[in-house]
Amino acid sequence: MTTGATLVLTRGDVQHFVSLTDCIAAVEHAFRMHGEEKTQAPGMMGIHSSEGGFHIKAGILQLAHNYFAAKVNANFPSNPQRFNLPTIQGVIVLCDAQNGCPLAVLDSMEITALRTAAATAVAVRYLARKDSKVVTICGCGAQGSVQLQAIAQVLKLERAFAYDIEDERASHFAREWSNKLGFPVQLTKDLTHATRQSDVCVTCTSSRHPFLKREHIGPGTFIAAVGADNPEKQELAPELMVGNKVVVDVLDQCAESGDLHHALRAGVVRRSDVHAELGKVVAGTKPGRALNDEIIVFDSTGMALQDVAVAAIVYEKAAQAGFERTVEFALQVEQKCSRGKARQNPLSKVRGLWEPRL
Repeated sequence: MTTGATLVLTRGDVQHFVSLTDCIAAVEHAFRMHGEEKTQAPGMMGIHSSEGGFHIKAGILQLAHNYFAAKVNANFPSNPQRFNLPTIQGVIVLCDAQNGCPLAVLDSMEITALRTAAATAVAVRYLARKDSKVVTICGCGAQGSVQLQAIAQVLKLERAFAYDIEDERASHFAREWSNKLGFPVQLTKDLTHATRQSDVCVTCTSSRHPFLKREHIGPGTFIAAVGADNPEKQELAPELMVGNKVVVDVLDQCAESGDLHHALRAGVVRRSDVHAELGKVVAGTKPGRALNDEIIVFDSTGMALQDVAVAAIVYEKAAQAGFERTVEFALQVEQKCSRGKARQNPLSKVRGLWEPRL
């Protein structure tokens, strides 16, 4: 891969260069490579602050080129009310894993939203009943919207329920996506009423207390638990993981920060009770759904390889399109014979603004 200036891509740039369809395919490939043990284990670190926290996820993935990416995401739940800022903000640094050259710095918000929903879509494809037609979305924010869109790409949905602690937000969600997706999306205040009619249930909230319980779920339901990405968050009652098939994205992560973490702490399950990591199911080395009436829980904490896969798509498409917003971080060093000293010429210029080339 040729090296040079580092591309700088905003959230709008990311939206321009990648689609949800692209993300689902890329994330499925990343899980398959992980399941085939063709990748290094992805890494994660979390650091708390008084009002929120930061997590850092990093991984290497061999695609058209060998890519490394590290994502630094901040999660501050009170931001929208207190500062009119997003709950989640951050950046991804994409590098050439052969020589360490920084290839791109990308806003992480869109990539995080898309790759999280893409992982659910991949899990639905392998773990939900093939004839699933009804979904309940718990949490009607931005992530709920992209979750519903992603699931609609892999299932022939006929109906959806929208559940949220804020009725107005759920009502707006229902109106918007009924119009955009062409099937009824209903506001519900009765979670049991919705989930008992649903084949798929997605939880994508910032809850710190379990709200989805065993009595809410009927036989054959597939549950995607998406919101618990740090040890303080929890959406599922621990008993939902007892006697049901549990699939995780990354076992070590889920044991430390997902809903699995709380079930382990409660002593109702052990790590050995987990059926598989999703990558093993995608790779075909572990079975997915065996029975129509079995309940399957997917604990999704976000795998760094998902970020690498999607960031690589954005970078490659931007580079191919001639994207020109760049920064040169590196120092050029010219060895001079004079007095045996090296002269450094720091380059820190930002070149141009990009406009789409039609």
